[in-house]
Amino acid sequence: MMETMTEPGTHTATIRDWWEAARPHTWPNAIAPVIAGTGCAALYLQAHPGRAVLALLVALALIVGVNYANDYSDGVRGTDADRTGPTRLTGSGLAKPEHVKLAAFIAFGAAAVFGVILSAVAGQMWLVLVGALCIAAAWFYTGGDSPYGYSGFGEVSVFVFFGLVAVMGTEYTQSGMVSWEGFLCALAIGAISASVNLANNIRDIPTDAAAGKQTLAVRLGDERSRTLFTVLTLFPFFISVVLAMSTVSSLAALVALPLAVASVMKVRSGASGKDLIPVLGMNGKTMLAWAIVTAVAFAWFGWNFWVGGAGEAVPYATLESF
Repeated sequence: MMETMTEPGTHTATIRDWWEAARPHTWPNAIAPVIAGTGCAALYLQAHPGRAVLALLVALALIVGVNYANDYSDGVRGTDADRTGPTRLTGSGLAKPEHVKLAAFIAFGAAAVFGVILSAVAGQMWLVLVGALCIAAAWFYTGGDSPYGYSGFGEVSVFVFFGLVAVMGTEYTQSGMVSWEGFLCALAIGAISASVNLANNIRDIPTDAAAGKQTLAVRLGDERSRTLFTVLTLFPFFISVVLAMSTVSSLAALVALPLAVASVMKVRSGASGKDLIPVLGMNGKTMLAWAIVTAVAFAWFGWNFWVGGAGEAVPYATLESF
């Protein structure tokens, strides 16, 4: 729906408004990489449910934090004054800017706490530095004097932090290594996660351009942005074919391909404005489905190969809680 400004000083945000501003439709970007990374660990019988939960809490806290941070930073800059999409607390005047900023910092604080615990449990305290970098990247996406999200690097950041770092970091904290399957899954999740961000920016090309926000979509233009969206959305399924060299069962993830095709067709049809909003959810479901099926396929193959007698020996520890 189109955002409209409320009367200044009213600050009448409800719990529902805060929930919508946290943008739960983006949460698959945080959940999918943890599932994929845990699946990669399970392939070598190294899955640790407790560490997976901690990684999930870190990822969810980060994405909620970045969503509130974006709400605050875009709102105080005036780039959210006339937008199509979820509720903007700051730009609409529903909440005081300092309250939205505080919510972002609380979420980042939670991510830091869970991250320190995960690093300690995994015996890899140097990962705290990686977590600090993630929080800094989340804030400076739209925050600070020179936000990189305003210069066309938003999708790159999503690819790196919700793809490479999240997937490989999840696997590493459970198995103490990053497998080649983990690297490929990180590329796949990073690509489709970036596509969600790109779809959001394609929707906002007119308002972002007017506000001087040079997102990647604004820089590429509408048509080329839609082409890039297509490549990013379908990329995980190319990865599934490559992963078949490790286990043919990974091809089961192609079951999610119809969801991706429907999303691509929607974008390629020229949909704009509010008509692009469903695409965010469609790609989120595609990402989750791909990650879940791939993780299950890896876990199934790993158990049968190492425990069922096909492999020479169980390479590492068996399934543990922490």
